Amino acid sequence: MKTIGLLGGMSWQSTLGYYQQINELVALKLGGLHSAKIAMRSVDFAPVAAMQKQDRWQEMGQLLSAEARLIEAAGADCLLICTNTMHLVAEQVAEAISIPLLHIADATAQQLHAQQQQKVALLGTVFTMQKSFYKDRIRERFGIEVIVPDNAAQLQVNDVIYNELCVGQISETSRQQFLNIIAELKQRGAEGVILGCTEIGLLVQQQHCSLPLFDTTSIHAKAAVDFALA
Repeated sequence: MKTIGLLGGMSWQSTLGYYQQINELVALKLGGLHSAKIAMRSVDFAPVAAMQKQDRWQEMGQLLSAEARLIEAAGADCLLICTNTMHLVAEQVAEAISIPLLHIADATAQQLHAQQQQKVALLGTVFTMQKSFYKDRIRERFGIEVIVPDNAAQLQVNDVIYNELCVGQISETSRQQFLNIIAELKQRGAEGVILGCTEIGLLVQQQHCSLPLFDTTSIHAKAAVDFALA
């Protein structure tokens, strides 16, 4: 079994999900008392979130690169950045290490392709929804069209992520807001929905929604286990 490197803490709420799901999958596949071999670093999210608002992406890339090198030095055979938004600096981080970085958008797009999705909605932070690093990667590499909510809905989603989900608050009112936004995206032709923030799956699950949901935390965790057990 290879060792999975996790770069987490952004936020710790979703990193907890990574740790749990990776270990559950390893136990399911190998049985008995098996669990995953993991090397993890978890950063303080408050200064990272502040730098996001200030568009200090180069500095964040340097911070995560330094953490990634420590994870590699601890014996990791691959690296996962346990957040969608910070994949904006994924290339910078990948260049700082010699182990493969398993990109969350690639793993998600492979799942979309397997389910023959041609047009999908993307929910996430405003950085993930507005900037090109995520949408363009899926379009260019996999030929899948990606749409996002209007600006007002983007701000609603972003506020719930940072002010509620990242601090462990689950609100039925916010869940209904998300479902209303998804309904509007369905009217615009979305065949499925990427939960493109690793915390959204804490709020919205498949039983709440008629469209197929693609939970990036679960998809990324599975990609890590597939790599580790290959």
